[in-house]
Amino acid sequence: MKWRARALVCTLAVAGCSQPAPPSAPVERTAPKDAQHAGITEPHGDHTPQHGGLVLMNGDVHYEVVLDPAGRHSVWFSDAVRTELPASIAMNVRLVVSRPGAPAETLALEIDESGESWVAKGQPVAGDSVMATLTYDIRGVPHEVEIPFIPAKP
Repeated sequence: MKWRARALVCTLAVAGCSQPAPPSAPVERTAPKDAQHAGITEPHGDHTPQHGGLVLMNGDVHYEVVLDPAGRHSVWFSDAVRTELPASIAMNVRLVVSRPGAPAETLALEIDESGESWVAKGQPVAGDSVMATLTYDIRGVPHEVEIPFIPAKP
């Protein structure tokens, strides 16, 4: 009788291993955490800052510009549904900070150690009427945007 039990266990084990794996559950996107975008999970519906900056779009690419009064600025890229992209998606990332009555400060950003964002360390920024002009290339196509200097939110 013991040999029949062993045979049955072996037969069930082999049969279980030969079955295809059940399909995996679809990836579920989480809704943005802010009230304005709650429940939005389709492309271009979420402009919630993930790093405290200002989120803008260029085609199907979102980019978040984080401007810091201490002068440490960064740019993060994400796709149409806000999945983060590696910093290497862009090239020639530059930021020009224009202060009233002072020469413009041009910063060439570099990819951070993690490869997730572009960063630069410039002069501290204070006062009103400061503008920042961001330029970068994606797939050989240049992009430029001028934005008022709005400090990042912690």
